[in-house]
Amino acid sequence: MEKIKVVQYGCGKMAKYIIRYLYENGAMIVGAIDTNPAIIGMDIGDFAGLGIKTGVCISDQADQVLDETDPDIAVVTLFSLVSDCFDHYVKCLSRGISVISTCEEATYSWTTDPVRTNQLDVIAKENGCTFVGSGMEDIFWVNMVGLVAGGCHSIKKIEGAVSYNVEDYGIALAKAHGAGLTLDEFETEVASADNISEEERQELINKGEFLPSYMWNTNGWLCDKLGLHVTSQVQKCVPITHDEDIESSTLGMTVKAGQATGMSAVVTTQTEEGIVIESECIGKVYSKDDFDCNNWTVYGEPNTNLIIERPSTVELTCSAIVNRIEDVISSEAGYVPTSRMGELKYRLK
Repeated sequence: MEKIKVVQYGCGKMAKYIIRYLYENGAMIVGAIDTNPAIIGMDIGDFAGLGIKTGVCISDQADQVLDETDPDIAVVTLFSLVSDCFDHYVKCLSRGISVISTCEEATYSWTTDPVRTNQLDVIAKENGCTFVGSGMEDIFWVNMVGLVAGGCHSIKKIEGAVSYNVEDYGIALAKAHGAGLTLDEFETEVASADNISEEERQELINKGEFLPSYMWNTNGWLCDKLGLHVTSQVQKCVPITHDEDIESSTLGMTVKAGQATGMSAVVTTQTEEGIVIESECIGKVYSKDDFDCNNWTVYGEPNTNLIIERPSTVELTCSAIVNRIEDVISSEAGYVPTSRMGELKYRLK
């Protein structure tokens, strides 16, 4: 069996795990791309702590790497919004290189950036490759919840709450959660986006200018998986503060007591079938007493709780990405959410 050839596109905190998992699972890592001057030219073996020299060095010449390495797939770990990743996705898909991305919006971006998603879908189909978003949410926010729902006779409501430390995912995610902002800045830069009518929100979505919380796309994925039809969806983002200063290495600053350490975002989805999905994600700079959580309840017959205690969100995200690669390679062409790929499987190789 031929090894799958992979390019790591974006070499931040997550990439160190992904590169190691790829290497240990027997993938052929043929290239690595980033623009950080501190790591350009570094062997990925040193970057990811593999204990060996691989001969593959991190480059800031994306076009050259993609043209000269002939990869089957690119693992894109850059930003949280499709709009910010769009040009990088196009570089890959237009060359017939499939893409799996940690971009949270890509989990189910039809409902938040339909124009760009359609463009990516067309480019991928024209070039016989696949585009998908995955990560920890692929397992614990959607697939496992869908499996629990499959054990119920009837469902009235699905309710979920997850928490993660923005320190673990890089500066783009931390800023997207308003970490380090004053409360006035948070209101202006983050919360104000929710204080609009449905018509105004839809106009932003159509223009690709809407800023969704991660659960907006998660709820859309769940509805797609369960065959539900959305009638309305709203989100509310509120800042989270701490009563003591917290150091943030990711932001390179001290988040002062009373400033936003991050946010809670609650998304409520109503469906034609009468089932309500209400999910909350809490992303913040953790204090010494905080830890990740992942709790879901399906209300119906019977009521069922799904609780993952202190999940290792970073490692689970990276291993999910690596374990999904074979599904992406064998998938139909186009933008294919993991709701259409089936449950995630453990891969020996």
